Amino acid sequence: MADGGQARTRPYLKIEGVNKSFGAFQALKNVSLEVGEREFVCFLGPSGCGKTTLLRAIAGLDPQTSGRIEQAGRDISLLPPSQRDFGIVFQSYALFPNLTVARNVGYGLESRKAKRAEIDARVRELLDMVGLADQAGKYPAQLSGGQQQRIALARALATKPGLLLLDEPLSALDAKVRVHLRKEIKELQRTLGLTTIMVTHDQEEALTMADRIVVMNKGIIEQVGTPAEIYGDPVNRFVADFIGLMNFLPGTVVEDGRVRLGRVDLSHQGRIQGLRAGAPVTLCVRPEDVVVRAAPAQEEANMFPARVTDLDFIGNFFRARLAADCLDGMILAADLPSDLVRQGSVAPGQPMSVSLPRERIRVFAEG
Repeated sequence: MADGGQARTRPYLKIEGVNKSFGAFQALKNVSLEVGEREFVCFLGPSGCGKTTLLRAIAGLDPQTSGRIEQAGRDISLLPPSQRDFGIVFQSYALFPNLTVARNVGYGLESRKAKRAEIDARVRELLDMVGLADQAGKYPAQLSGGQQQRIALARALATKPGLLLLDEPLSALDAKVRVHLRKEIKELQRTLGLTTIMVTHDQEEALTMADRIVVMNKGIIEQVGTPAEIYGDPVNRFVADFIGLMNFLPGTVVEDGRVRLGRVDLSHQGRIQGLRAGAPVTLCVRPEDVVVRAAPAQEEANMFPARVTDLDFIGNFFRARLAADCLDGMILAADLPSDLVRQGSVAPGQPMSVSLPRERIRVFAEG
């Protein structure tokens, strides 16, 4: 596991050596992680990677097979959910259809035998906070998906938990509502200073909301870091492939800091060292980092001639596919500003100069 190493507040949640098995299948494999106080952390990964299993272990809904979980200095490893300090929002929201909005929000407080005046005041406060004060008397079926999500969030916050757990809370919503609620949830989390963990398979959701992202795969943590670290400096091919779009080009080592693609040698700042000359590697560069020019003013590092094979209009940019004789049949994707294409500087069949900035190249050993 790799961690970005940023300065954080003191650990609020500590997960140490957690394993979870379902029969012969091991869903979590010796997972360890620290979450800082007031931090917003996203568990990100493909279906079946273990992210929801880890969230449920933290909540005590599906306890770990072995390992330790500590919250605010308290060992909660063996405690039932009712004795843990968290609020949770599920993907389905799990609102009670026979209870009004107000009763749904106040349900946790009613279960704790709080006084009616206290419950009513807290419900009013939360409904006002999520902008649904005028919906208190309605039932869940009378609300939109976005409104139901807000009610589920208000219910999770009613008991003033120390930890908020979100299990893909936006996945059932349409795209525009989802983008809007991302901002609302993040602003609410910052306002309340609430330590939050969210499970998602949506990389854009994680990149825009998280203070740190935990990338998971097959029951292990592949990398932990800020969104910028995860996107800009992936530690292995899995992370590079899962986050954003990436060119993957097979090459061989020339020497430390240099790799050969086809018949061109490129310098890079990758972390691979000590591989023998000729060892197979994969060079990775994001399409937006490929520099394409019709007529460069001067020779640049990692520059070679290429031609545009075709262009796809994406909206705010064009994605070009580039072929170069020196790459021996490899195709390179590059994202180009719309103005560059509309001005006629780039067109299919047109020869171009391409350069790959050495600081933007990542190189991973094969196997």
